[in-house]
Amino acid sequence: MKKTIALRAALTAAALLVTGCTAERPAAPATTPAPPASSAPRPTAVTGAPGAPAAAAAYRRWGLKPFAAPPAPPAVKPVVRRPGEPVPVISDIPTREKIVFITIDDGAEKDPGFVTMMRDLEVPFTMFLTDAAVRADYGYFSPLVAQGHGVANHTLTHPDLRSLSPEAQRREICGQQERLKERYGTTPRLFRPPYGNWNEATRTAAGACGVDAIVLWRESMQIRNMRYQRGDRKLHPGDIVLAHFRGPSELKGRTMTEMTATMLRRIQEQGFTVARLEDYV
Repeated sequence: MKKTIALRAALTAAALLVTGCTAERPAAPATTPAPPASSAPRPTAVTGAPGAPAAAAAYRRWGLKPFAAPPAPPAVKPVVRRPGEPVPVISDIPTREKIVFITIDDGAEKDPGFVTMMRDLEVPFTMFLTDAAVRADYGYFSPLVAQGHGVANHTLTHPDLRSLSPEAQRREICGQQERLKERYGTTPRLFRPPYGNWNEATRTAAGACGVDAIVLWRESMQIRNMRYQRGDRKLHPGDIVLAHFRGPSELKGRTMTEMTATMLRRIQEQGFTVARLEDYV
């Protein structure tokens, strides 16, 4: 039995390295743990305020221009889990502000340059981590947690949850809740189902595991451009953007930092800036 479980986990991790979780969703509504997210700094897009010359220099090192400052977070979050109601399923945030939210999935690629890049740019993002992809090196993500980036749940083994029983779905979600709390000191509030596939049993399991929202997406970053769900092929206020921790073998020779820089340029080209998802959900 132990050999079977180990083989299954190895196959899952290998599949993540090759494919990530690129399937578009159907249209739908081991080191010392880092400090808890609540006590970590909260990254925000770099602004033209004091310190701007240093910020501009940091952006130039990555071939980018600084982002405009995002608006102040709303006093009342526009997405909440109301008592007695199912866990909300979201692919964007209700807002008129020209902001988007970056989310990065899985955790298979562990490029040290990406940690440096995020330290320099201070652009907020939320990482949805899968245990099968990160268990060999949870410590890689600790500096990102310490920078204030969000940690969220992407299951233990990255299955298609719709193919699992309700109890198996609960184990996948609750199990990763426990792993992430153990590693980083706080229980995730947000969950993304692999491939964007979910059903009502997923919502029930997520709620039982303490999840406040199931997070899908509107755009997904590919190697050089975004894949859009809407016919106008444009970003809209409040859109959630999906990317993955990927390296040259998945990006046709490009690095994680090159892919990220391209994604940030695409966001800027359309006049948007980046806000912190946890401030709105």
